[in-house]
Amino acid sequence: MARKLSIKDERDEIQVFRSRALIAGAVVTLAILGIIFRLYSLQVSQYEHYTQLSRENYQKRIPIPPVRGEIFDRKGVLLAGNHIEYVLSVVRDEVDDMDFKLDQIRQMMSMSEAEIKKIKKKIRVNNRYQPVIIRKNLTEQEIAIFSSNRPRFAGFEIQLQIERYYPLGAIAGHVLGYVGRIDKKDLERINKEDYKGTSHIGKAGLEKTYEMLLHGKPGYKLVEVDSHGRQKKLLDEKNPVAGKDLYLSLDIALQIKAEQALQELGHNGAVVALDPKTGEVLTMASVPAYDPNLFVNGISHRDYSALRENPDRPLYSRAFQGIYPPGSTIKPMVAIAGLETGVTTPQRSVYGKGYFSVPGNRHRYRCWKKSGHGHIRINRAIYQSCDVYFYDLAYRMGIDRFSTELRKFGFGEKTGIDLPHEKTGLMPTAAWKEKRFKRPWYPGDTVNIGIGQGFWNATPLQLAHAVGIVAVRGKRPRPHLLKGVRESKDKPVEPVSIQLLPPVVLSDDRHWDVAIKGMHHVVQGAGGTARRSGAGAAYQFAGKTGTAQVFGIAQNKSYNASQLKKKLHDHSLFVAFAPLDNPEIALAVIAENAGGGSKVAAPLARKILDAYLLVDSGEEKGKAGPEVSKKQKHKKGKRR
Repeated sequence: MARKLSIKDERDEIQVFRSRALIAGAVVTLAILGIIFRLYSLQVSQYEHYTQLSRENYQKRIPIPPVRGEIFDRKGVLLAGNHIEYVLSVVRDEVDDMDFKLDQIRQMMSMSEAEIKKIKKKIRVNNRYQPVIIRKNLTEQEIAIFSSNRPRFAGFEIQLQIERYYPLGAIAGHVLGYVGRIDKKDLERINKEDYKGTSHIGKAGLEKTYEMLLHGKPGYKLVEVDSHGRQKKLLDEKNPVAGKDLYLSLDIALQIKAEQALQELGHNGAVVALDPKTGEVLTMASVPAYDPNLFVNGISHRDYSALRENPDRPLYSRAFQGIYPPGSTIKPMVAIAGLETGVTTPQRSVYGKGYFSVPGNRHRYRCWKKSGHGHIRINRAIYQSCDVYFYDLAYRMGIDRFSTELRKFGFGEKTGIDLPHEKTGLMPTAAWKEKRFKRPWYPGDTVNIGIGQGFWNATPLQLAHAVGIVAVRGKRPRPHLLKGVRESKDKPVEPVSIQLLPPVVLSDDRHWDVAIKGMHHVVQGAGGTARRSGAGAAYQFAGKTGTAQVFGIAQNKSYNASQLKKKLHDHSLFVAFAPLDNPEIALAVIAENAGGGSKVAAPLARKILDAYLLVDSGEEKGKAGPEVSKKQKHKKGKRR
């Protein structure tokens, strides 16, 4: 017989049952809540997501890349455009005997076995349902031959493709830069949605700076596909938005003139010319250069190695990345600094005996003129480039005041031009030397700085910018290359605004007159160091020669350039602006290891000035797209 439960046992059993029921109920409730939450997630909160996944089983969104904006010079000359080419593509899934068909294509288009081998590998690693390009830049003959045999080549198609190209090759290559295939580094910094379907991106120069303007916005095609991903029907389409066209301040004719003039010298170098009133860069030449077309579809290892290993460094822009001792080109600015700090006056005379010595020290800092200039004031010290006067001036000023005053002209800092990787140059201070070399600043360091030697270095762009400041008496527009932007070909060019940097304000405006008068006498006065280059000019202009030593020379040692290697010869420099009373162009020229500034750089600068200012009757200066500025022509007259 079953044992009768006591009242206590019955209560315990009931309690256990109730506990189990509560736990079971809680589990069931949680399960129901989980199902409800999941249903809510699937049908409400993530409805669009799962609907999209469902659609993608039978729909496909194919991105349509935008057409990249083009780049023109100030007169509308095309500098970077888009080339339409025909390519041959193949869809692997639609070809029965790929090896046999590729062999026929090879014979038809005179392709090598090596090319076919690469193509087969490319086809294998790509999606079997997507077209793969196997031949680019089809000629008219190749198109005609393939078209006549088209029925025998199911899965092969001739398609149009847009490719970047630079019609002038290496001309202005450092300025324009280039586009290249998007890589992992690019993917980390771009919005991937904006680059769907796009294979190239700006890698250098203006192509990189203005990538967001040039690129545009992609479109798409929504198509119905079968279970194999093959397209069946077009469901929707959105057209891409083309990138904006850029109009540069560059005068490409002047750019070509500058590059050719440098090449004819047989020396590496740079020419930078800008409008001192607006900061527009008119030319930015650097020799040697490179052809940006090499990079568009991936430069070959051989070509890239040739550029990288070239001792002349063609990939490096000397115009805004090259740093050089500015030499005597900075003497007009140093003169202004001396006048502003009260260290000198227009009437103060210094005796130039061929060398300068710091008081209490017998070391001689030599003047280029061994016999000396005798008693000399600041005006003649500029146009005859008396080193002793500026040794003395810098020494009296001291490095702190000197550096502070010259920084006002932009030395030691980037100009902020719209190009990547601009160099700052160096305007040294005592604190800089202590930090850099753990050594104190000596008075002799200041003496060397006074003639643009020693630790001081600058880029040609900085020199052009600084002489432009003198030309317009303190105004400082930021140098820039972008002149205008065009939204589309049916719209006008919209000019960009000029950015003004803090001006150079002098305590006495007559200090500008001292520097400008001295520079004018350099080229068009008796005894000027570049008077031959200024002779017979059809306009009045101002300039300053410079010769920068590449290596130090011991005191009392003679200097014979013929006994030195070419790379140890002096750099030849020249800065100028013109016309004198209404400056339209300011420039800086450097020819590496070419010798004296008056012999090489100054005559080259004269060619550039003539090319820009002496406008032929059929030319229009300053044209930008549909907008044309008033033509300016200077008549030949007597030298003042």
